[in-house]
Amino acid sequence: MGPQNRRDGNHPDAMIKDFRALPDNTQDATHRAAIYSGTWGFIKHKSRNKTCISDEQLHAMELCIYHGIKDQVEGLEGELISQICQCTGSQSWRGGDRQNDWRWVTQRPGRCYGALNGRLPWQLQRLFKIKLQNKDGAFVEYWLAMALTTIPEIPGNLDPVSKFGQVRKAPPAVALQDFSVGNIVRCAHVIPEMATSTKTGDGRNERWIVNSHIDLST
Repeated sequence: MGPQNRRDGNHPDAMIKDFRALPDNTQDATHRAAIYSGTWGFIKHKSRNKTCISDEQLHAMELCIYHGIKDQVEGLEGELISQICQCTGSQSWRGGDRQNDWRWVTQRPGRCYGALNGRLPWQLQRLFKIKLQNKDGAFVEYWLAMALTTIPEIPGNLDPVSKFGQVRKAPPAVALQDFSVGNIVRCAHVIPEMATSTKTGDGRNERWIVNSHIDLST
């Protein structure tokens, strides 16, 4: 996967150069808290709790915002097809409304969640790269995403042979999560319970229907 940066020197996201600037330039208080706690938790997980960093070190960490990722999926004939998924956060896309796409995100291996096949559709809110210095003095880079999360609807159609599944908004405590971009599989197409415009977003929706069979090749 190769994150693609929108190279616009005058764009607000182009001004964000370190981790401190990301929460400072995030208007929503819930998003700010999720970015901070999620990134901290990711670093502890990747280092198996061996990396201890102070708030000052976290804030000074080099960071770069991206507005899309590109990956390859298998098409109907077995050929590889490139997909580009956009994520502009609260910023507009090419003079229009913001664009934060839905993506399938791997949760666990094996056939869990029935038709969802171990994946859940999450709506991206941020894509960014951080550079971290490990205990040996070497610098490592991590690609991270923050997303609005969903969980399988209960009761829902979790029949493994069904094409359809239903998901709902996750509880507030886990409604926003940071995770590795490597867990993103491909674009997801969701049908909201209520129709909304791109200007208002999906804030009023709490349930969505997904067709996992179609999404495997689109």
